[in-house]
Amino acid sequence: MTMNKPYTHNIIVLLALVAGVIAALSGCSTTKEVEQLSVDKRFEKAIALFKNEDYLDAYEEFRIVTLQFQGSKFADEAQFDMGECRFKREEYVLAAYEYDVLVRTMPTSQYVPRARYQRAMCYYRLAPAYYLDQTYTRQAVDEFQSFIEYHPTDSLVTQAEAKISELNIRLARKEYENGITYIHMEYYKSALNSFDHVLEKYHDTPYAEQAQLMKADVQLRRNHVNDAKNEIEKFFMKYPNSSLKADAERLQKEILARPPQKPPVPAKTPAISSER
Repeated sequence: MTMNKPYTHNIIVLLALVAGVIAALSGCSTTKEVEQLSVDKRFEKAIALFKNEDYLDAYEEFRIVTLQFQGSKFADEAQFDMGECRFKREEYVLAAYEYDVLVRTMPTSQYVPRARYQRAMCYYRLAPAYYLDQTYTRQAVDEFQSFIEYHPTDSLVTQAEAKISELNIRLARKEYENGITYIHMEYYKSALNSFDHVLEKYHDTPYAEQAQLMKADVQLRRNHVNDAKNEIEKFFMKYPNSSLKADAERLQKEILARPPQKPPVPAKTPAISSER
């Protein structure tokens, strides 16, 4: 089942609130000596814990900085580091929430660009294999694109673009494999829709060439010879140096061997729609 963005965001907020309650309860046992630490000492302690990879305790110390010293010079960095603690613990949904808090509540912070990038990385890490539901994959693409739009000169833009390209290949493969499945089921119109989606949305991925070739194949399976000829000609025009050229030439010979398709005879009664 595909989750929409509002539903996903509500889950993130709920999990973050639960985590906050747990952290608050654990903080009740803090000694009076620790409670009286200055913001400098508190932040210094949090950084030391983080460097020692004690991310859970470091998170709690950073959280105290954000709550007790909201106007301090460490508040925005502490909020960012709360996300980093969650990220290091592979709690990516909670990490995304912490980065989002920084972006929304401290928009002028120098840590906002990195927070946006890291928020995208959370969904990138959550993105599954191509054959599973791709909600997180699409979310990651959206977040990386948002990062690039807001911070086009940032040094991480090149990495964000590379991640988008990688994720788009995964999405293209998912759609292409859907088309192949439809062929096996002889749902040829659905197969064509899948291949068209690859060509329109993911035209710069390796699966675009395969989708174009398979469109010609599907039209031949439907005995739509003229359409098959058009699609195979498009393949040679768009991908003259394709590694699939030999396969395309064999398919073209098969298409040309078929007798020309006769024009359809106008039906006197309304035609019944067919999946094929």
